[in-house]
Amino acid sequence: MSIWTADERNAPSALFRAATAALAVGIFISDTATHEDIEVAVLYVAIVLMSARFLRTRGLMAVAAGCIGLTVISALLTPAPISTLTDVANTLITISAIIVTAFLVLQGQSADMRLQEERERLRHMEEDLAHVNRVSTLGELAASLSHELKQPITAAITNANTCLRWLKRDQPDIEEASAAATRIVQDGNRAADIMDRLRSFYTKDTPVARELVDVNDLIREMLTLLRSEANRYAIPMRTDLGFELSRVSADRVQLQQVLMNLMLNGIEAMRDTGGELIVRSGPRDKGQLLVSVSDTGVGLPADKADHIFNAFFTTKSQGSGMGLAISRSIVESHGGTLWAASNPGRGATFHFTLPAAADSDPG
Repeated sequence: MSIWTADERNAPSALFRAATAALAVGIFISDTATHEDIEVAVLYVAIVLMSARFLRTRGLMAVAAGCIGLTVISALLTPAPISTLTDVANTLITISAIIVTAFLVLQGQSADMRLQEERERLRHMEEDLAHVNRVSTLGELAASLSHELKQPITAAITNANTCLRWLKRDQPDIEEASAAATRIVQDGNRAADIMDRLRSFYTKDTPVARELVDVNDLIREMLTLLRSEANRYAIPMRTDLGFELSRVSADRVQLQQVLMNLMLNGIEAMRDTGGELIVRSGPRDKGQLLVSVSDTGVGLPADKADHIFNAFFTTKSQGSGMGLAISRSIVESHGGTLWAASNPGRGATFHFTLPAAADSDPG
């Protein structure tokens, strides 16, 4: 987000335009009032270059045409009028310099526009790829997520039957029935919360506007979402979360994706060996937060630790090789860093930093 208001952004531009116009007038007066061996009019090239900061094609062409016109007028009005071929040649050289400069500037602007369009196209491709990665990840978790949803639904059915039994008694117990109905509402809300978390992952048009996010809340959400997957392989998960951490300005869904990728990788690494997944958070120097996901699995691939963040590199038989590459891209786009390190014993730890939001209260 820009720290400048609209007036503050326009003020430097207006001042620069005024300086450019004043310089053009000064060159015209100097070129008209004097007749030196040095062609002062060549300085109109500087006017064209300065105008490139705030003008595009049509405006720049108009400035170049104006500079050429001023050069011709100055040559006609100078106290010592054009009298030799040298004077004519100097005037033509000045005009040629203005034309060539304008042409080169226009070519440069055109190249910049093409570069911006290409960057925008690549940004859209990255967003599409990240969306595909999220949907693919949810596909792999289908069995565990169905179990996660089944729990509140089953609980709601049980509480509904309990509520009916209390109401069907010869003397209905309204208080007990009301308590059972309250539990049904809670179970329904729990199922809705799970669906909301899932929807943010598979919806492609999820807004990318950043907001103040409590990293610890995100970690707790991902623990809830991945609990069944960890239980499936008897892998305990625990946390060591910092107290009253500053919030970060971030895209919530993208940070969820990073945490899900790292935590799933840790679970995957311990499927056959067993172990424990630990997620830590805490403050770091220079106004940053540090999040770590540690496992006690097979560890980083020998002699290939530097390649794990490369696109399409994977050690899984059915892996896409995009999870870590996308995760690093997301973290870096938030002004942070993602890296991995081997543990002293078994397993590996993935760390990433995020800059704390300015003027944010601890979460």
